[in-house]
Amino acid sequence: MNKHLDTVFDVSDNKMLDLVSRATIEKMKAHIINRNGRPYEWSIHDFDIGTPLGRGRFGRVYLARDRHTNVVFALKLLHKSEIIKSNVQRQVLREIEINCHLKHPNILNMFTYFDDKRFIYLVLEYAAGGELYRKMNSLPEKHFSEKQSAKYLYQVVNALNYCHKKRVIHRDIKPENILLSANDDIKLSDFGWSVHAPNSTRRTMCGTLDYLPPEMVLKENYNEKVDNWCIGVLCYEFLVGQPPFESSVADATYQKIKDTKYTFPDYISVGAKDLIRREIMHHPWVLQHYNPPENFENTERKDFIEVLIADK
Repeated sequence: MNKHLDTVFDVSDNKMLDLVSRATIEKMKAHIINRNGRPYEWSIHDFDIGTPLGRGRFGRVYLARDRHTNVVFALKLLHKSEIIKSNVQRQVLREIEINCHLKHPNILNMFTYFDDKRFIYLVLEYAAGGELYRKMNSLPEKHFSEKQSAKYLYQVVNALNYCHKKRVIHRDIKPENILLSANDDIKLSDFGWSVHAPNSTRRTMCGTLDYLPPEMVLKENYNEKVDNWCIGVLCYEFLVGQPPFESSVADATYQKIKDTKYTFPDYISVGAKDLIRREIMHHPWVLQHYNPPENFENTERKDFIEVLIADK
């Protein structure tokens, strides 16, 4: 796909033309769902547009129904003008390419995409359960139980293991980027910061401050293990309601991440603490710079881990 990136946005006549070259579109169609075994030229006229589901940096997401099959989708509209203004054409293309190739029950499916002069349209799986972050914040205690956390965490890890086997690093794991199906199953979404890195480490600092791993904070090379760090942070937020390194000042958050400094509320079980420590304090970067004492390991971890594997 990279060979066509120079033709992504043609603004030589000061007009926004096709987002993707025709050759690229034809190539991508070989990897997406089409009708009757042959490419189909989708357009906005194929859909009945319903209620808004949310909005993002470059546009909105709507509930939509395919007029031919009555199947319900989430239709994401991206403003080309905003993408050009933010100079993220390559990032948007990469997100489309990666998401189209990922097929997993715990990853939000992108069925196809199309574009016109003003918008890019992404035809996505409809996650009827809504945003996981909203569900967590709707609870009186503002966090999940250990049983609920274990199920969600297992499914996120399942999705990430699949991504890593495909040599994809997500780089922005957080509750806001996780949706829920009608059956309350995880749907990992938003691959805007994702990258396909089969044979190299990365150096780009990206993602969300509270979830940044130490390598990114210190601008060092990193690999897919940065997603593993985020698993520990995510587990903590599931159980506590806020990330472990959160501070009112960004510099303080950076320092806490570098120092791996955080505390647990009293109600967190020994098993849950151990799992979080294994993801955060046993992260490769931490072990590279610090050798923990031999008796650091906590053997009383059975309770939470048993809950974690119960849904396997």
